[in-house]
Amino acid sequence: MSARVIPALLAGLLACGSASAGPLVLTPANSQAPAPAQQVAAPSPNLGGGFIEMLFGGLGRGPVQPYYSSAPEPYGVEGSDPRNMDPRFLPQEVAYEGREAAGTIIINTPERMLYLVEGQGRAMRYGIGVGRPGFTWAGVHTVTAKREWPDWTPPDDMLKRRPDLPRHMEGGPENPLGARAMYLGSTLYRIHGSNEPWTIGTAVSSGCIRMRNEDVIDLYERVKVGTKVVVL
Repeated sequence: MSARVIPALLAGLLACGSASAGPLVLTPANSQAPAPAQQVAAPSPNLGGGFIEMLFGGLGRGPVQPYYSSAPEPYGVEGSDPRNMDPRFLPQEVAYEGREAAGTIIINTPERMLYLVEGQGRAMRYGIGVGRPGFTWAGVHTVTAKREWPDWTPPDDMLKRRPDLPRHMEGGPENPLGARAMYLGSTLYRIHGSNEPWTIGTAVSSGCIRMRNEDVIDLYERVKVGTKVVVL
């Protein structure tokens, strides 16, 4: 496996800490009500895992079933070929009848959707990738930092489990954090881009919320530090 391919497979290795808060309810007007969300504590210190661990046999659960007909070629800011993607995971404006104020981000884990409440009964909806079983979580945080083409440094706990991982990766198209990252509270959770767009709509991460690069760039421009983030 070439040196360029290996970094492109690291998106599933993002380290994400634990968080807790009571689950809330979100029911977009034009979609079915999701199953009740269950708060599941992310195990500690098992902060690694994800797509690359699956490739090397670490998960033992077989390949992830994505909502893409085939995996497109790796890409940069321009994004993947949307013809291979279930159209319901593409960004779109939808009706919203919830109670959250305009500007709030709502992440509906069972739906694998992220909503940005616009007000006046509308919201922008984006398809996302979520934590794999055992790494999902629910809670309320705020965006505490924003980064363009962020660097990635695996935490010590992950390196203990996977000493073959790079100790640091500079930001760029092959970085698993993608084009943008929004950091949530004091946790290691992030909303970030991905160099594996075919994983959108799947449960494969270690708890972070991943988006297509072009979608996370759009969201990044719409939100500010201090934005409320509700994870169901």
